[in-house]
Amino acid sequence: MLTVDHVSMEFSSRPVLDDITFLINRKERIALVGKNGAGKTTLLRLIAGEYQPTSGRISRETDMTIGYLPQVMLFQDDRTLREEVMTVPHEDEARFIAEMDRTIIGLGFERKDFDRPCSEFSGGWRMRIELAKILLRHPDLLLLDEPTNHLDIESIQWLEDFLKTSPSAVLMVSHDRAFIDNICPRTIEITLGRIYDYNVNYSRFVELRKERHEQQVRAYLNQQKMIADTEEFIERFRYKATKAVQVQSRIKQLEKLERLEVDLEDTSRLNLRFPPAPRSGDFPLIVEDLRKDFGTHNVFHDVTFTIRRGEKVAFVGKNGEGKTTLVKCIMGQLDYLGTLKIGHNVKIGYFAQNQAALLDENLTVFETIDYVAVGDIRTKIRDILGAFMFGGEASDKKVKVLSGGERSRLAMIRLLLEPCNLLILDEPTNHLDMQSKDILKAALKDFNGTLICVSHDRDFLNGLVSKVYEFGGGRVREHLGGIYDFLRAKKIDNLQDLERKEPGNPEKSVDSGSSSKLDYEAQKAEAAARRKKERQIAEVEAAIAELEAKQTDIEQLLALPENQTQDNFQKYESVKHQIEQKLYEWELLNDQ
Repeated sequence: MLTVDHVSMEFSSRPVLDDITFLINRKERIALVGKNGAGKTTLLRLIAGEYQPTSGRISRETDMTIGYLPQVMLFQDDRTLREEVMTVPHEDEARFIAEMDRTIIGLGFERKDFDRPCSEFSGGWRMRIELAKILLRHPDLLLLDEPTNHLDIESIQWLEDFLKTSPSAVLMVSHDRAFIDNICPRTIEITLGRIYDYNVNYSRFVELRKERHEQQVRAYLNQQKMIADTEEFIERFRYKATKAVQVQSRIKQLEKLERLEVDLEDTSRLNLRFPPAPRSGDFPLIVEDLRKDFGTHNVFHDVTFTIRRGEKVAFVGKNGEGKTTLVKCIMGQLDYLGTLKIGHNVKIGYFAQNQAALLDENLTVFETIDYVAVGDIRTKIRDILGAFMFGGEASDKKVKVLSGGERSRLAMIRLLLEPCNLLILDEPTNHLDMQSKDILKAALKDFNGTLICVSHDRDFLNGLVSKVYEFGGGRVREHLGGIYDFLRAKKIDNLQDLERKEPGNPEKSVDSGSSSKLDYEAQKAEAAARRKKERQIAEVEAAIAELEAKQTDIEQLLALPENQTQDNFQKYESVKHQIEQKLYEWELLNDQ
């Protein structure tokens, strides 16, 4: 359908992409990954036709259509939401309106929003409007640059289901691991201007990439040693007449040598730990009958819950339902009705979405972190900065010249190094790549204080939180268990709302104003049992992925007539049978 043929791209003589070639087939779904600045957005803009390559070409089938969702765009202000979406070309108006309604509501809008002027919506909601218009065009190829950045969990799930059943091919950049894992069975990585194409999802790609990186590093180090030995020989015998021929030969050898490049910055083993903090009381936060209104608009009411010391909980729900508002009430930034008690000896560490504005603009990146780092962590400052994309010369930049995303990352690092025992994070992963998110998540899992995390990132929350507070309809409801327990319960809520209210339902959620029928120890035991099953499910899924890769290898082998032996066919049937057994095991575990 589309071919990228030996394409190179330079900006001001700086190479971004170097002689890359790959093919996108119809209905294929591909994740485009790589570090920030690697060239992912550049490649999308080349395919969309916004840039022309320095060399090479991009070939498209005749009449092929492309829908491109960039990270930043200009908006129209003179139409309502309905009028803006109706600008999409359509033949059958009745069918189009029905599909339009499903799409807009799926992306989180309500019917009462349809006739609101687009100018009233925030940037995140405007991005959803553009995404709706693109999806309704049904292009042959969808180019999506961080489509989940402004979506809540329910909208992300809707988009995930839409893309999995869409006839469009998809090439997308996203730092949401669960999202791309569930959608894209192919992964293309950009690194050092080159691409590496894997016919696997992102989780499997990470394993294969590690193996490839280790091989590349060994080859690079061997070549560096050879170069050093050769240069030493040249210097030692440069002026010795009897060695002149050999010296010249070595010089020519180095001139002809194709130098290997490898990304040596490896922070995969970086262990970032929070500094010790004073012990807080048993109940860092107690909320009773809390209510918040803005004028005549009620954000939430009758909110009652208690967070115990050491608990890690998530605040989730659609945008605008009050998650950040409640956090601001906890921080004393907003007034409210009801009771909100901060426990004994609680020291709060708070990362707000506008936290970057509080940084000293006259300090450098390194100075900002050096100012708060104490103890052994001071020896790791450069490693930590590199892990959060401030490696090399970037650590010497002044804060005043950093982008909004860079400032957010720097504010996050600064917070991680300050002692606290109640950590409140409001959308902490919005400007982090996957490696940075992994390091942050590992640090939070080891954190022995209490955590409240506002996030829409399922993979980030998975295994991190043991309780979910759902915001919606003016209420806050408590769900016991992890984020996937909550999502499974929500599907039951949506389909069997009456059953949910019957006693004895194991997936029942607990209204924030009611008392739990299980005591705390029983709740912990239930959560532990669920986590054990989740670990077993993950192990089976890894085994299935490995077997499917083996099956693919055998299929490629059997594609050649000379390999179509009885032995190879038996191997294929054996692997196929093992996959069926593992799938059956997976179904049983999920039922449990």
